[in-house]
Amino acid sequence: MVGYVIIACEILFWVLVIAGLVARYIFKMKKLGALLLICTPLVDLLLLIVTVIDLKNGAIATTVHGIAAIYIGVSIAFGHQMIKWADEHFAARFANGEKPVKRKKYGKEYAKSERSGWYRHLLAWCIGSAFLAGIIFFINNREQTEALYGTLRLWSIVLAADFLISFSYTIFPKKDPRSN
Repeated sequence: MVGYVIIACEILFWVLVIAGLVARYIFKMKKLGALLLICTPLVDLLLLIVTVIDLKNGAIATTVHGIAAIYIGVSIAFGHQMIKWADEHFAARFANGEKPVKRKKYGKEYAKSERSGWYRHLLAWCIGSAFLAGIIFFINNREQTEALYGTLRLWSIVLAADFLISFSYTIFPKKDPRSN
């Protein structure tokens, strides 16, 4: 059940974003657009509530329950950035806004962008891990929440690998392909 709620929440997140942008730029209803965009964190709250209720009602935690915590962490850490990206592109396409600046894919600027992405990933990990720990503490049953520990271990390995890759561009920056 939680897997379907995660999918529904992801769809609802983007429906709110698109509806907010349509209201803002197509219908010129800036307050309604802002309200719809501000509602996106409620999707995370809904997912958290459903996950905790499912586990409190005796469900054995699965990787899907862990993914719910990851989704919440990623949504909080990257959500504003995703909405900003969508807003810039939507404004450029439908409201004669400035075309978004393409980021460089080489050099110091790229290395800085990669580090920034890792810091956001670290923030997502901290938030998601806090939710996982909170759920584990709230349920207070090691056998029931064992999969959540596994999710946390795997995500920690992914975070470490992301660190190595992201910071490698600082030590070994990509070169401008036109410089060859």
